[in-house]
Amino acid sequence: MSEIPSNSTGLSGEYFVAAELYRRGWLVGMTIGNAKSVDVFAEKDDKRVAIQVKAIYKRKNVGWPIMLNKIKNGCFYIFVSLNADKMEHPVYYICTSKEASSKVKQYETRGIIYLSSLNSETFKGNWEKLEKKL
Repeated sequence: MSEIPSNSTGLSGEYFVAAELYRRGWLVGMTIGNAKSVDVFAEKDDKRVAIQVKAIYKRKNVGWPIMLNKIKNGCFYIFVSLNADKMEHPVYYICTSKEASSKVKQYETRGIIYLSSLNSETFKGNWEKLEKKL
């Protein structure tokens, strides 16, 4: 199996999240491009949410690169494992901005949210979290 370009991984994650939201009854708007502050806007039953999507191509990747100072307050974060190496369906981990901030392991020059830190029912596939207030 050939690798897809790294810029396609992020876009693939955004499309998968948008499709899953739509399947769950949300109206979805995507922002396409490199210089954006939010990837997806979604609305359902007068509830509007802003979502930032982070994706990894293979499950063997240890996590998602993210700098602590780049996390936006009031935004949901959906971390996607595309599972391309196993040819399985993507797995979604849903966090509030506060939860995402608490999971960042910040190093001097980079930050990361480890996959193992989100592998619980609190995050994994917890789409209902979007319908609650931040």
